[in-house]
Amino acid sequence: MTEVKSHRLNEAEACVDEVIRRVGKNITLGLPLGLGKPVRFVNALYERAKADPDISLHIVTALSLLAPKGSSSLEKRFMGPFVERLYGQIPELAYARDVSANRLPSNVRVSEFFFKAGSYLNNRSQQRHYVSSNYTHAVRDLMAQGINVVGQMVSPGDAVGKLGQVSLSCNPDLSLDLIPLLRQREASGTPVALVAETNQNLPFMGHHAAIDESEFDVVLDHPASDYPLFSAPAMAVSPEDHLIGFYASALLKDGGTLQVGIGSLGAALVHSAILRHRQNDDWIAVYDHLKVAERFPVVGEYGGSGPFEQGLYGCSEMMVDGFVYLMDAGILTREVFDQVDLQTLLNRGDLGTRVSMESLDVLRREKLVDSPLRARDVSLLVSMGILQDSVEFKGGRLRIGEHSVEGDLDSAEARELIASLALGSRLKGGIAMHGGFYVGPEKFYQALRDLPDKDRDRICMTSVNFVNQLYDHTYGDQKLKAAQRVHGRFVNSAMMYTLSGAAVSDGLDDGRVVSGVGGQYNFVAMAHELPGARSILTLRATRHSGGRVVSNIVFNYAHCTIPRHLRDIVITEYGIADLRGQCDEEVYLRLIRIADSRFQQGLLKQAQKAGKVDASFRLPPEWCNNTPESVHAAVSVTGSSELFPAFPFGRDFTDEELRLGRALNALKAATATRRGKLGVLWKALRTRDEDGRYSSLLERMGLRNPSGLKEKLDYGLVVHGLQITDSPTNNR
Repeated sequence: MTEVKSHRLNEAEACVDEVIRRVGKNITLGLPLGLGKPVRFVNALYERAKADPDISLHIVTALSLLAPKGSSSLEKRFMGPFVERLYGQIPELAYARDVSANRLPSNVRVSEFFFKAGSYLNNRSQQRHYVSSNYTHAVRDLMAQGINVVGQMVSPGDAVGKLGQVSLSCNPDLSLDLIPLLRQREASGTPVALVAETNQNLPFMGHHAAIDESEFDVVLDHPASDYPLFSAPAMAVSPEDHLIGFYASALLKDGGTLQVGIGSLGAALVHSAILRHRQNDDWIAVYDHLKVAERFPVVGEYGGSGPFEQGLYGCSEMMVDGFVYLMDAGILTREVFDQVDLQTLLNRGDLGTRVSMESLDVLRREKLVDSPLRARDVSLLVSMGILQDSVEFKGGRLRIGEHSVEGDLDSAEARELIASLALGSRLKGGIAMHGGFYVGPEKFYQALRDLPDKDRDRICMTSVNFVNQLYDHTYGDQKLKAAQRVHGRFVNSAMMYTLSGAAVSDGLDDGRVVSGVGGQYNFVAMAHELPGARSILTLRATRHSGGRVVSNIVFNYAHCTIPRHLRDIVITEYGIADLRGQCDEEVYLRLIRIADSRFQQGLLKQAQKAGKVDASFRLPPEWCNNTPESVHAAVSVTGSSELFPAFPFGRDFTDEELRLGRALNALKAATATRRGKLGVLWKALRTRDEDGRYSSLLERMGLRNPSGLKEKLDYGLVVHGLQITDSPTNNR
């Protein structure tokens, strides 16, 4: 293999020069998904391509993060101060802004395999250049695109890592598998360039994510220009989201495995899991009010209702901030180990993580070690933590400092000496969280930076091909993965769900891409392969579209992400549909049961017309209380408004911004139709804040003293929106 020596440079322009020297002006640049893009280097390369039409630049990546700008004048007024506060010191991805504005130069192309949801629905260029790929196939497809340059932001290892190491931190997901393939490509004669950009603000994550700096050809290291990390603010969790999360929390098995995605539905699940663990009486009150055990027997077989005494293990392509909260709450405590025999014994309860002489006896009984202990036995036991690191095997005996001990486990004297001198206290190398990438709020990044070493060592950021599927991988074969992922619960969200059992999660029926498949398909499929595992797809029962409420459970749809033969568990705010192994009629009825009652009869009629449900079937009365009112009653059952808060893990918005946000959302809903828009505009022109009730909010929007027709209209719209949301019917 070609020897690689890193060029350390402190200017992005110099890095671009070096890359062009190595590979020429035909550049296919692979960038990590989300957070790990090296913004200084990428911007310098993009600007060079804009200035030099002889450069052909093709950027292949996913999830290019941009600060929101807002489209209408009101949205821009609202977002301006917020964006400046959160993103004012972060350099913007220049190519991503130009993609958004449809102003890429002709010599630059950008292809993504995952969009921020809905961001490019009306961007024809990005829709044409979208690459449809499972996350686990992304490395293969990047190589097929012919990438010859890779750029990645890394955490420098000077402070916390080993000398000469950097951490892939937020994005080892693809890079761990991509780097060796690029080196093979280089060895076959194709020039490549691997570029790292250090950033001290990026948390250093060890284990698989920590690699030698020499893996990179070029390292951009200029601490003075390090920038804050791009954050994804926590979004409000609605009562509907909270109930979905609550039902999902009832399906978590103590001692099991959890995968969960980003967004308010994931936050709702984490919150309810913590509620179940820490405030079990309150959790049970909601559980009983909803009659979960009676209505949804799958919970009794696959879930639980008590605190998490054994704890959970996280195995998720995305390590969301919720996993840190689960760790803080004492829930993310089940550790897994990279030795399958050891993991199997732990699963059976034959071994615990605390070490004793009985631990040695179990290993001997299972014929994993011999007696007397041999050199390979001592090496294995030290690696497990059953024997202390200082124990050596010399001359057929155990050496611990100045002491020499016989390795005969049948000798009472030897056992006593081993117990007092050589025995470890706890199994070592346990991992409570395997993740492929992360992105989240700044609070999350700070929490990772502040982690004590013992907790940091329990998190392993790794290859997405290790996390997302069961096939053998460098970091563990299928047998090990199956042993680690007991009672797997793989929780993902969908946009729509058809009565036949197909999920719509990534695109529309006209072919436009909303986001991407990501890892959803892999987790759903894995749930069907692992004994005791379940796939859980969550979705809100309804959405607003064109000024009216529509059902997200539909009879059929001309696009699907998850085919119906992989149907499993579906959750809405109205309950749980256990679809695995059921006949079509039962699947249709179970889904209708958790649909909003405004749409149940129509869905039933369609199912009966298609011959999928018996024509004599009538909706039972107990199915017909699926209403927004029942949701609010459920989240209020304990009488505490704090049990299900809108922001269970903190927020970036101020109180004023929350009020203004609700007002703008109300205006958006009210103007969804032409008639509604005309009515709102008429009222806005006549509305005034006569008593100064909203003066501080208008100040925040820059509308305290409006001048000109446009500002006066915006002023009236804001006041009208605030009046709508301040009315009693909107303050339940």
